[in-house]
Amino acid sequence: MAATAHGAQPVRGTQSFVRTLSLCWTNPGLTGLEVLWRWVYGMPAVWVVVVQLRRILLAATDGTLDPARLGLDRTLLNDPVGALTADPMGAAGKFAGAIGLVLPQILHLGAWLAPLLLATWVIVSSFGRTAVLRRVDPTLHARPITLMILQAIRITALAASFVIWFKALTWSSHTAITGPIAAGSEPNLVLYCALVIVLTIALFILWSLVSWWFGVAPLLAMLNDTGPLASLRAAGNLGALKSNLIEINLVMGIVKIALIVLAMVFSATPLPFQSVTTPEFLAWWWAAVTVVYLLGSDFFHVARLVSYLDLWRRS
Repeated sequence: MAATAHGAQPVRGTQSFVRTLSLCWTNPGLTGLEVLWRWVYGMPAVWVVVVQLRRILLAATDGTLDPARLGLDRTLLNDPVGALTADPMGAAGKFAGAIGLVLPQILHLGAWLAPLLLATWVIVSSFGRTAVLRRVDPTLHARPITLMILQAIRITALAASFVIWFKALTWSSHTAITGPIAAGSEPNLVLYCALVIVLTIALFILWSLVSWWFGVAPLLAMLNDTGPLASLRAAGNLGALKSNLIEINLVMGIVKIALIVLAMVFSATPLPFQSVTTPEFLAWWWAAVTVVYLLGSDFFHVARLVSYLDLWRRS
């Protein structure tokens, strides 16, 4: 798929993005390649995580996987929203107690499994991203080591954003729930939800405003055949092109939120018919919704990369 020649008349980011969406839709091989490398990593990773978590739950429930052994009764699990509404502190206490029983084992697992999965992701994603971009433009240089370093930097920045988000959630909990309880007042769940929503959206927008830098640097490394530091410097010196990249990144953020909302809506559609549905049907339904969501997410990941390349060629 040929890219537009460098030096063509500039266009707005959203105009280019709409055209890129159509281009990617008519070239399903790009999305297929993206899906292939992501799932080559993702499916074994999910399997390992599920096996390890199941092992922890088996040990915590004496080999029965009975949630009652963790202090979670069937009524609470069948209708957690209703339980939280009727007795928020009691339900939260039960969940906290259950988490406390398995948390030490989960933390021990995460201490070695998380770095292993992240390191594997850095390697696989670098080669996968190289394959996709060279499928878009065969003239790009293969720089897998550079992409690994840039991906590691991006993961570090993303992890820092999650730490900030967790701190924000902790502050919200102290402000609206634990603080009032310690003072002898009633917890304010509405305030807590409002704080969580506002702070989450604010951090999401902030990440969308800055994460384009980590997204375009690998592309510049392959375009200019440069190392990680030179690529990061080049990404910060794109002049007027920055606004278009930020615009596309914000659009992608909105698209991600829309995909998540749609997935949640479709996941909930069978719930009013629980009396005539089976757990097996719900499991297959939720699995299908998850697969469709992942396919849509992969498609837009490819579209963003192609749009970045197209904008650079046109700048």
